[in-house]
Amino acid sequence: MEKLKKIVSGIGISLSLGVLAACGGNSEGNELSEDELKIGVTAGPHEQILEKVAELAEEEGLTIDVEVFTDYVVPNVALAEGDLDANSFQHQPYLDDFKEDRNLDITEVATTVNFPMGLYSSELSDVDEIEEGDNIGLPNDPTNGARALMLFEEAGLITLEEDIGSDASVLDIVDNPLDLDFVELEASQLPRQLDELAAAAINTNYAIEHGYVPTEDSIFIEDGDSPWVNLIAVRTENENDAVVDKLISIYQSDEIKDFIEEEFQGSVIASW
Repeated sequence: MEKLKKIVSGIGISLSLGVLAACGGNSEGNELSEDELKIGVTAGPHEQILEKVAELAEEEGLTIDVEVFTDYVVPNVALAEGDLDANSFQHQPYLDDFKEDRNLDITEVATTVNFPMGLYSSELSDVDEIEEGDNIGLPNDPTNGARALMLFEEAGLITLEEDIGSDASVLDIVDNPLDLDFVELEASQLPRQLDELAAAAINTNYAIEHGYVPTEDSIFIEDGDSPWVNLIAVRTENENDAVVDKLISIYQSDEIKDFIEEEFQGSVIASW
């Protein structure tokens, strides 16, 4: 069966979800099909990796329909409402915050890959070139915003309140020696707005989508052992389904690890 691929944007979300529902999402309380899964990913590396997973799965009698989204909100809502069987695009802090905010009954079942967040600039070649009063972009969602602030602190641009960690917001900056102006934007918009900013913290999937090679084009990047590992999530009622175990086994295989290493050259790191 040819894999289904749909690009879903923030515009017309309700229509897009209606189309997905009409295609037949799993109804609440049902065990997942053992021979077909509908999995949501964000465009870019998550999409590429899952397409490769789908190739291997087909050989084992499992068809994976890949649904591609361009934001971080709809994949969790679609999963919770039964329009997807699983998704693969987010790290644990984001999932935890989203579940709490939306009261969703979804859960992580496996780790996938890590995407080191980087600081990018269309004009600067080194973080030391950032000047007093510059505008610096960061994602406006709480978890990726906190991650960006931790990156800025690691780069020596700011100091955060002690031990604030992944709860950090711009209000928790206790020292800003360059009097930088922090501009919070939707994560997917940051690469598009880079010409209006001195620099911006951009998630790797969006950086790659816009033609950047993180390990080469970022002016500062997280260490490879960053704790922000991404996940596969399913509805909690399905976490022990046999097909979920099969999906995890295929995803966390040597073949997929080799694909990631060859395709992304260190910009995306397998968790297993």
